[in-house]
Amino acid sequence: MTPRASIARLRVAMTAAVVLLAAAAFLWHVLGRRRDSKLTPGRFPEELVYVRATDGIHSGGVIFSPPKNEARPIAVIWIHGWGANFYQPTYVNIGRALAERGYACIAANTRMHDLGNVEWIPTLTGDKRVRGGGYWGVASEQVRDVAAWIDLAGDRGFKEVVLVGHSAGWAAVTQYQAEEQDSRVVGVVVASGSVHPGTGPTDPDQIAQATRMMAEGRPDDLVRDPKRSFPSFISAATMLDIVNSPPELRDFYGTKTETRNPGVTRLRCPLLAFMARREMSGVPLNWNSSRPPFGASRADQAAWTPS
Repeated sequence: MTPRASIARLRVAMTAAVVLLAAAAFLWHVLGRRRDSKLTPGRFPEELVYVRATDGIHSGGVIFSPPKNEARPIAVIWIHGWGANFYQPTYVNIGRALAERGYACIAANTRMHDLGNVEWIPTLTGDKRVRGGGYWGVASEQVRDVAAWIDLAGDRGFKEVVLVGHSAGWAAVTQYQAEEQDSRVVGVVVASGSVHPGTGPTDPDQIAQATRMMAEGRPDDLVRDPKRSFPSFISAATMLDIVNSPPELRDFYGTKTETRNPGVTRLRCPLLAFMARREMSGVPLNWNSSRPPFGASRADQAAWTPS
């Protein structure tokens, strides 16, 4: 084995260790302390930080830093789930747990944080109001926020990062790396992300209503989701962004045979995905892959043959 190959294998091993550590920290808190929402005391420096994406959107976050003499060269960037934000107690506890183990962790907001948020962007004709969050945000644009956080990590001396996306945040980190293949990203972690492609809005009347709103210059107007038993809304811009999502990203793992070149095939770095048993139900054994279906049981793996 050449020295270069040995170094490459060592890098992969180190990356896997960081990825597994992030996963272990998440499982330790969510499973081991599920009923305890108390924050663990911070022992090391914590700093509020902010980034600005290329389109002017600002996002906030926090860096959990280990002692300088114990800091590892790779940082973990944690992206929140739907309707959440960087200061959720679970995320704070995970960041502190990683810092205790020598890894800097950046818990970061994107423009999709909380149910709704407002950003004012200076323009030549005056300030422009941009709404974000679960109800109003355009999720496909949050890759710009991810890029800004990676840049911040680089400014802080971290040339390599591991991206972690929790719940809906999985789409942000996987889309970013599938599109950019950023060499600074040496690992991707998906925590409770989707396995099957989301169907998204399917009601033709809803889609027609959202399309009409967009044509009339009303992208922030809300459409009510009739499929929900409780009041649930989504803006016209948010809905059409979901409807127009590329199939290779919507079906990221290629669980449907008609999906060509699913997003997962574009990753050139280690990927770790973990989720609960109920989130894995229904994964088909005829998954179009050279490997057993992601998350299949041992019995299913034994019965599986390549398609």
